[in-house]
Amino acid sequence: MSRVPNPLRLVILYIGLALARLGLIDRERAIKTTVLAWPRIVTGIARMSKSAVDVAMVGVAVGTSAVAGVGFAGPFWGLAFAIGGGVAGGTIALVSQRYGAKAYDQLGLAVRSSTLLVVVISAPVTAVFWAYPYEFISLLSSNESAIEYGARYLQYVAFGIPFAGLNLVGSRVLVGADDSYTAMQVRAGGAIVNIGLNAVFIFVLDLEVVGAALGTVLSNAAVTATFAIGLSAGWFPGIGAFPVRIDPVASYLDGETIRDLVTIGLPVGARNLVFVVAEFPMLGILDIFGENTVAAFVIARRIWGLMNTPGWGFGLASSSLVGQSLGQNDEQTAEAYGRDIIRFAVATYLVSAVLIAVFAEQIVVLFADSPTSPEIPIAIDLVYAACVAVVFQGISGAAAGPLDASGDTQVPFVSQFIGMFLVAIPLAYLGATTALGYWGLYLAFLAETTVPAAINYWRFRTDEWKAISQSYRPEPAVADD
Repeated sequence: MSRVPNPLRLVILYIGLALARLGLIDRERAIKTTVLAWPRIVTGIARMSKSAVDVAMVGVAVGTSAVAGVGFAGPFWGLAFAIGGGVAGGTIALVSQRYGAKAYDQLGLAVRSSTLLVVVISAPVTAVFWAYPYEFISLLSSNESAIEYGARYLQYVAFGIPFAGLNLVGSRVLVGADDSYTAMQVRAGGAIVNIGLNAVFIFVLDLEVVGAALGTVLSNAAVTATFAIGLSAGWFPGIGAFPVRIDPVASYLDGETIRDLVTIGLPVGARNLVFVVAEFPMLGILDIFGENTVAAFVIARRIWGLMNTPGWGFGLASSSLVGQSLGQNDEQTAEAYGRDIIRFAVATYLVSAVLIAVFAEQIVVLFADSPTSPEIPIAIDLVYAACVAVVFQGISGAAAGPLDASGDTQVPFVSQFIGMFLVAIPLAYLGATTALGYWGLYLAFLAETTVPAAINYWRFRTDEWKAISQSYRPEPAVADD
């Protein structure tokens, strides 16, 4: 899984080894975490860069109203990751524990049931967004130009929702089976294809926001096809062997497996949905500030996404390594992995935040059609606030990893709900309606991460998650799938 030399892998490894020399984490666990985490971080960077480039291309080609419109469509597209991420949360818990227990005969059913759930849940969402895009975007803004752009984008990007959900499941299958490198190749490759398609559709074919949507749909469909072929055949041309092989024509419906996926995945999906649903009132509040603030917030959020990519790697590495240890009934090692990865994640987030803060102005300018665009200074200040807040995201995400692996997924959902709806959104509203002003938005960024960080870390320090995991652990066995 470390087959290709990568500067990012070396940076993460050096951070881990430095922490080990200080006696803060175990050296062997630092190395294993790095091997599993860095490909996922690369995937995150590729996908978030794709998202950022989308906004930058639209901003350069069309202008501020189009950026705001794509931003208004963002929460609806985010439903793909709430749906797929919820099911995938159950997938990685079941796959990692079965993989750790060498119960390979039980892997296929978990993967097929996950696939069925994603399709059943996401297909109706696609149909509704295709039929009523203007009505949905109009809920967030009265800006006619932004509504027009947002509705056109949403109508077409809706077709990518099932594919995006299936891609999350495919990725979690590989990560749960100790292979994040192959998942990186597939999904990062899809992100690169997406950028290329968008460039053609937006600048060559002049399709504006529709071009950005079509690029997203087609690239996600290609990634889904790659996962389907690779998992079915056990390999894919140009990528190589997959760690597991899944029979695609066996049973897709098993009551116990579906119940486990729903029980574990529903709180994970709800946690992801917190981010999506919270964007609706947040964008409505930002609309009070004006179009420039909406565009600035969209830009800052895209940069935030790039800063948050370490969490993709450390959270999933934690879920996989902790889950495998639990599958072997080794709770002490599971706790040790969870503790070390939290410290590892926070240190890496600090490096990411400092780098972005130093180059904030130069990065923000890339998203506007002019260096003097009015949204630029607003976005820069929001990025500075995000740099402080994102460090606490390292604690929140890494502490949620062991909870997800064990099946204890309700607490991370509750913590995120409290942070977003009871603290962050009220602060943003106070900023829009009182003299607090933009400080309300800065504090909202901070509340979004500090509250979940405190609650998730508290839960990790208890033994409840270990006890909960016992109901999902398979009987150790050795068999072929």
